[in-house]
Amino acid sequence: MTTKLYYQSPYTESFSTPVTKQAKDEAGNWFVVLEGTAFYPTGGGQPHDTGNLNGISVVDVQEVDSEIRHYLESPLPDSNAVIHGEIDWNRRFDHMQQHAGQHLLSAAFEELFSYKTVSFHLGKEISTIDLAIKDLTEKEAVEVENTVNRVIRENRPIEAKWVNEQELSQYPLRKKLAVTENIRLVIVPDFDYNGCGGTHPETTGEVSTLKILSWEKQRKQIRISFVCGNRVLKQLHQKQAVLTQLTGLLNAPEQGMVEAVKRLLEQSKNQDKAIKEVKEELIQYEAKSFASQVETISGRKIIKTVFQNRPIAELQSLARSIIAEVSNVVIFLVAENEDKLQFVCARGSASDVNMKPILEKILPIINGKGGGSESFAQGGGENLLSGEELIDKLVISCSTTF
Repeated sequence: MTTKLYYQSPYTESFSTPVTKQAKDEAGNWFVVLEGTAFYPTGGGQPHDTGNLNGISVVDVQEVDSEIRHYLESPLPDSNAVIHGEIDWNRRFDHMQQHAGQHLLSAAFEELFSYKTVSFHLGKEISTIDLAIKDLTEKEAVEVENTVNRVIRENRPIEAKWVNEQELSQYPLRKKLAVTENIRLVIVPDFDYNGCGGTHPETTGEVSTLKILSWEKQRKQIRISFVCGNRVLKQLHQKQAVLTQLTGLLNAPEQGMVEAVKRLLEQSKNQDKAIKEVKEELIQYEAKSFASQVETISGRKIIKTVFQNRPIAELQSLARSIIAEVSNVVIFLVAENEDKLQFVCARGSASDVNMKPILEKILPIINGKGGGSESFAQGGGENLLSGEELIDKLVISCSTTF
């Protein structure tokens, strides 16, 4: 069994050790097993370490059938040699900060409000925990965050120890353990006692700081997004860069940003309303113009036209406006919109043409979808023919529909 150097000292950055096995897994990926390793394998919510073995990149580390497999970018040229390994220390220490911060965060939620953590995910940029609650207040989040950062500033020790099942009764564990042997506890004295197989710094001070970013409902739980340590500085830098750009664009100081954005949104809302009113007036004018362009085809009065890049919502509005002007017509409006065709077919109140069978005939031709009533329908599909060709098929369908 591989000696787990990451447990002996999570601060180990490089090491030398013999190779005990090199092989391919069932998917054909090369991996090696070492006599001892500082590479942490994926587990317990914490991602694997990366780095290199004799300069060859380690792209994944997994514990499979009690052996720690180091998956390599390419196989080692000499699988019997003593090799030198180096882990990506920045990645490792980041994971140590986030994982320890999660312990403190979960402990604070339980200590203050008896909110239990049911899952943890250590993401590349942001980490999350899920709480077995239906809601969370701003006041509760602030109190928890303040408690965690107080414990961090106190620079308490973080202890890791191996115990047996009989010794567990000595510790006020935060949750029941899933294992009965090879039990490893991570302890922040007088604050958190928890079973864990991850890597952690030696003191809470090395977590540096913790910031809750947001929370949201996930099914019947609340998901908390947070960052610790160097990620807090990264988040601050990103947000400050955005604020700096916005202060220039909005010509407003940081403190007046909210009011400036509110004014901008209100102006945009008013402009959208004005544009909508103008479009409605134009459509009314356009409808009057089309009302004088009635054609008689196969004994039916028809208005038809093809547009380029026109939203179907406008076609619908235009069709309704036309049949309000002329009651005894059938209307076919088609739009060629990039790589798709969209159309509206409608009848005036004095017409007896049923739009549903027309829709059923046309949609298969363009691999389309649509719906509507006997008097008004719409649909769209692939650009398999021109707008004019589609209009012709709609007119033919109309002439054969009774």
